[in-house]
Amino acid sequence: MPTSQQDGGGGGGERLFHGGAGDGDGGVASAAVTRQVWVPGPVIVGAGPSGLATAACLKARGVPSLVLDKDATVAASWRERTYERLRLHLPRGFCELPLAPPFPPGTPPYPTRDQFVAYLDAYARAFAVEPRLGSRVRAAAYDAAIGFWRVAAVDEAGAGGETEFLSRWLVVATGENAVAAWPAEGVGAYRGAVMHTSSYKRGDEFAGKKVLVVGCGNSGMEVSLDLCNNGAATSMVVRDKIHVLPREILGISTFGLSVFLLKWFPIKWVDALLLIFSRLILGNIEKYGLRRPKIGPLQIKCSTGKTPVLDIGALKKIKNGEIKVVPAIHCFTEDGVEFVNGCREDFDAVIFATGYKSNVPSWLKEEEFFSESDGFPRKAFPHSWRGKNGLYATGFTKRGLQGTSYDAAMIAADIARRWTKSLAGPTAADADHHDTYMAN
Repeated sequence: MPTSQQDGGGGGGERLFHGGAGDGDGGVASAAVTRQVWVPGPVIVGAGPSGLATAACLKARGVPSLVLDKDATVAASWRERTYERLRLHLPRGFCELPLAPPFPPGTPPYPTRDQFVAYLDAYARAFAVEPRLGSRVRAAAYDAAIGFWRVAAVDEAGAGGETEFLSRWLVVATGENAVAAWPAEGVGAYRGAVMHTSSYKRGDEFAGKKVLVVGCGNSGMEVSLDLCNNGAATSMVVRDKIHVLPREILGISTFGLSVFLLKWFPIKWVDALLLIFSRLILGNIEKYGLRRPKIGPLQIKCSTGKTPVLDIGALKKIKNGEIKVVPAIHCFTEDGVEFVNGCREDFDAVIFATGYKSNVPSWLKEEEFFSESDGFPRKAFPHSWRGKNGLYATGFTKRGLQGTSYDAAMIAADIARRWTKSLAGPTAADADHHDTYMAN
């Protein structure tokens, strides 16, 4: 980890600030002892694929950066908060990060979780991206008086304490799936085991048990399949209408085929063609309780970001009754649930496959660029990557890793232009009062 610090030419060394260092109109420091560090390049919050890609693109343009992440490893969400059977839903060619070589020879068309994590580790090493891990960003705000972002980070990996980083640029790379989304109504008096798919690892832990999976997206379908394959009596709540597509059509990935067709035909035509193929390959899924929306899968993806389910075997289990489709939950009981149709059923465990959400509103003190309601940029792709006063966002496009790559390239190009036109550091007087973090 790059931790070299300089006196900034003034020989003042490290400075400690007590009782709200940097407070004021843009201050974010707490009452804890605070060390103030000036960062020459941008501060990037998040060391997942989005943060790594942005740091790599910046480095390729000669711009240093400091990457902060609250976890102890890079890509912790992929490494620690995914289930073991997970494979990428898209072919590996659509999951490569910018400036990187392809996946290693021998990698299957749909890489496993561990293979993708290894790819991210290799990517970080290749570009010498060494995040400051165990640094949880408590708050970040723009200080108009000095033209810098103040980023307060709590050291959760070392001796504790808080550091305030000062930078002209702030890149928010915590992404769309920062924290688990739980239903607001909770589970009431239910006494069985309860977890989110972010904590689920493998199905053999539930062998012989009755398990209710709440949610029918890709995670819900895959967890239900894994449970079923490991001897659990599995039920899956299907509340909303969903599109289920085959992962491949005539040996071609459905996603890849869609990308190709969209180059030539309107999205409505492509949707219609996908649904025709889906009906031929999967049959009529509505008779199994899986109702399709009237709007096509690609149109829904573009307008809401909701991804269609790419079937990898769960539908067969639903058809033969091994996975039971149940309606929405009315309420929880001590031993199970009561469904909206009035039926009651007991379950040993409930697993919420209710997705994830952004955590940006909890720490970013800014209301114009990011929405407080959902933590996403207010502007839609392809204009969602840049705000005002040196604020950027990557990984919020609702377009997966391809959207991340687009954001990273655009952000790096924009910051590099500004980097070359402005001073690379503060004045000598400023430098006397701040540590300098020579990041990456």
